[in-house]
Amino acid sequence: MISKSIKSNFISGFLVFLIALPLCLGIAKASGFPPIAGIYTAIIGGLIVTFLTKAPLAIKGPAAGLIAIAISAVEELGGNDPILGYKLTLAVIAVSGVLQILLGFAKFGKMGDMFPISVIRGMLAAIGVIIISKQAHVILGVVPEAKSAWGLLAEIPHSLLHLNPKVAAIGLLSLALLFGHPYIKNATVKKLPAPLLILLVAIPLGFIFNLSEEHSYSIGTIDYNINPSQFLVVLPESFLGGITFPDFSQLLTYTSIKYILMFALVGSIESVLSAKAVDALDPKGRVTNLNQDLVAVGIGNTIAGLIGGLPMISEIVRSSANINSGAKGRMSNFYHGLFLLLFVVLAAAVIKTIPNAALAAMLVFTGFKLASPKEFKKINNVGIDQLMQFLTTLIVTLMTDLLVGVAAGIALKVAIELVQGVKLKEMFDLKTQISASEDGLVIKFTGVASFINYLKFKSLIDAQPKNQKIVLDFSDAYFIDHTFLSNIHNIQNKFMKEGGELIKTGFENHHFQSQHHLSSRRLVTNPYRQSNPKYELSKRAGAIQNMALVHELDFEANLSPSFVRPYLSAFSILSRLRRAQNFVLGTREHYSFMICDITYVNVSDFSTESRTATIALIFNIAKGGIPDFYTKEKRDLFDFVTQYDFDLMPKSNTMPFNVFGNNKQLVDSFFTPQITELIAEQPYTIECKRREMLIHKEWETVSEGKSLENMLSFVDQLASEVVKKRLVEAQKVK
Repeated sequence: MISKSIKSNFISGFLVFLIALPLCLGIAKASGFPPIAGIYTAIIGGLIVTFLTKAPLAIKGPAAGLIAIAISAVEELGGNDPILGYKLTLAVIAVSGVLQILLGFAKFGKMGDMFPISVIRGMLAAIGVIIISKQAHVILGVVPEAKSAWGLLAEIPHSLLHLNPKVAAIGLLSLALLFGHPYIKNATVKKLPAPLLILLVAIPLGFIFNLSEEHSYSIGTIDYNINPSQFLVVLPESFLGGITFPDFSQLLTYTSIKYILMFALVGSIESVLSAKAVDALDPKGRVTNLNQDLVAVGIGNTIAGLIGGLPMISEIVRSSANINSGAKGRMSNFYHGLFLLLFVVLAAAVIKTIPNAALAAMLVFTGFKLASPKEFKKINNVGIDQLMQFLTTLIVTLMTDLLVGVAAGIALKVAIELVQGVKLKEMFDLKTQISASEDGLVIKFTGVASFINYLKFKSLIDAQPKNQKIVLDFSDAYFIDHTFLSNIHNIQNKFMKEGGELIKTGFENHHFQSQHHLSSRRLVTNPYRQSNPKYELSKRAGAIQNMALVHELDFEANLSPSFVRPYLSAFSILSRLRRAQNFVLGTREHYSFMICDITYVNVSDFSTESRTATIALIFNIAKGGIPDFYTKEKRDLFDFVTQYDFDLMPKSNTMPFNVFGNNKQLVDSFFTPQITELIAEQPYTIECKRREMLIHKEWETVSEGKSLENMLSFVDQLASEVVKKRLVEAQKVK
């Protein structure tokens, strides 16, 4: 068993080393440090920090997330002298490491849970934009004139027009390979880590283009210069020759103190969040002691600062690769550091042939992932309040610095909650009542459940055994924010692993900020219920609520039609909607759904005649490959379906029901035997518009109990089959 573990860690450590080598070099150069500085940091993280922390699978090393702080520190502290700026920044890093050690002993590790999620994502997106703004010019072989992120972004078109063709060919090809790596079909090539594949292409191109020799070349009437010191990695003559000692002469200046705080706080937050993310990927479910890990990282950063290295964190990309490579324990981090040491000592000549444009491409790719359009969409799905915090943090960070940006995002979050009626003192005071019931422990919230007072709740829940059932009752909580709910969602997984159960209830009278199941929510006063103390849910609402509780879904009894309108925007029934109630809302891995009762006008004129129906909606499902269509007989669907420009695709041996659609080829490919059989067995009519599916039983109210359970089961089965079909198609494309 021990030998197998050693072998697995050794192999995974080697594979991570292949990924880490170019990233360490690239991050160092992008930070204004000598390339060897990134190697020093990773070696310290592997050979020393491994034995100071019990983090089972985390890889310690320099991270792209701290590039923006490092380069700003070098430029601001050194002025026009980059060497001086580098030495002064080393002093800042060493002291920030000491501060991290103190934060670890002060149990700051748990503080990572209280920072607003949208603010943290906004900070990371800003870092991504800063990385792209700086490294895009390196890819093109151009030295920009601008210094600010906005100026550098604006200068990209100019750099495109004045690119160095040989350098740009390497950089752009490397970038294309990084984006195209998931779509490579050749099994052998696909197994190669993307950074290694880039080096296998970029280094030979560097030889072909003779980047190691200073020379000029012409294309047409334009002359271009090749300078090896600008376009290739530069290393010191010996491994120890690169060691640089810090300059502490400006340590007490405002600028130094500012960057000490930024390195310590941002680095600690990133490291804590990354360590938690790595724990979530651990097949054995092991949990890192975040405070101990923070002390270990602080020690590593102090040593790195004293010898010329970058700051380190628990790096998520390399840690993920470590897990995927079969690592069993922390020694894989040690081996990754050992391989880096051996390679830089024994094969420095190879490193000196790596084109900087290839390293810049890797960083641009990393920056794009941090600031991907998908991030904006994800945040927007959670609620406009979260998007505002995200954008504020992003924009202010780009205009000023990370500390000010994060502070602005948090300030906006507090302001939004104050506008919604939350009192400032309530954010700090967590009010709970604990009682025992037949089902288990009940924790009832009153007042506000905020990101600020979450740590009090965390202390409370950590004191409870995880192998029991605990009900969190929010019925009297005036406001619950997204960060609080997201953290609870993470804790639920821990309870499940230990044989317990953590259930959220009491949202029947809350207004959700969006359709997302973890969106912020505020208690909406119901005048009828307020004037009738004995008011209770109807029999139907009670039955639906019980079903939602059993399936761990969110339930809301009475809301205005404005809540359901966004879901129905693609369907003509929207104009006839008068009321919606008894909402059941759920989110799965690849889709979301909602079931509710609606009241709608029956005819197309202004008649007061109305009917009720139970509908289900599936949304946020896979992209592409889902046609617009509706099933069953046309007469079952009201007159409004006539406005659809759909053709009848009549029943056949393979299609036992009528389908109306506007793209026969797409409809035929969509209705697999599994999907067709599933729909044929149920009495539901399905309408699909813009990849959203509206499901109903000939516009009748589905009775509570078994019928509602059947609808829920059908929704899950249908959505799962559609997702499965899309995943299979995506795999074929790859």
